[in-house]
Amino acid sequence: MTQVTTFALMGAGGKMGCRITDNLLDDSSYQVLYVEVSEAGKSRLAERGAKATAQDEALAQANMVVLALPDNRIGAVSGSVVPTLNPGTLLITLDPAAAHAGKIPLRDDLAYFVTHPCHPPVFHDEVSEAAQNDWFGGVHAKHHIVCALHHGNEADYAKGEALARAIFAPVMDSYRVTVEQMAILEPAMAETCVATLVTAMKEALEETVKLGVPREAAKAFMMGHIRVPLAIVFGYADFPFSDGAQFAIDQAYAKIFKPDWKENIFNREAVKQSVEDITSA
Repeated sequence: MTQVTTFALMGAGGKMGCRITDNLLDDSSYQVLYVEVSEAGKSRLAERGAKATAQDEALAQANMVVLALPDNRIGAVSGSVVPTLNPGTLLITLDPAAAHAGKIPLRDDLAYFVTHPCHPPVFHDEVSEAAQNDWFGGVHAKHHIVCALHHGNEADYAKGEALARAIFAPVMDSYRVTVEQMAILEPAMAETCVATLVTAMKEALEETVKLGVPREAAKAFMMGHIRVPLAIVFGYADFPFSDGAQFAIDQAYAKIFKPDWKENIFNREAVKQSVEDITSA
């Protein structure tokens, strides 16, 4: 007989909470206790056929607790929740910021696990329209996840990874990293760097339109010229940049980037300060 794991989903009616709820409604391996305080969140749960459980009641029954909460709420919520948990409970967060910033109180008799989705890759084998339009992943589109054991043993990691695969399904590979390495991935790489660069790319398109290029032509040109350089730089394509393109890159790099930009973003102090800022905002 398959053992059913009971876990409390804190923030069950929020954006991430509803994603998890949708993925686990028909999963018989888990008994989910939905914890939600807002009336809007309770309404979203009701739309899914789920009912909120009082927090104290849910935490008393749970083997695992998932904090599907904004980064700047995890410190306060975990501060009130952690002292009440049963020994042996596995506490799971869906982002490394609070754990890396030291916002979550640690108890030796609890385990702590962190996971985060990689989201669907740019280059993939999805063919259905639903999967191609699943930008976040974990509904129709496959994606990878990263996982870290913040405190606990290997059995705790195995339980955390199994739940992570369920809540983010369909999952391809699960990559084990440390909490610090996950914080380097996000916010440092994915948000501080990549999201900022993509924002600048949109601004470049707007400058092109200001110079008289029709918007739809500029957008079509931009989308194609995002894909090809990605394929070249990351080794998916078997051809290099043209001589002219490489010359333009070499000429422009120093005009766009400060010489020390990598050192300013990818150092441990900067990453630690970034997660501190995010969790305190």
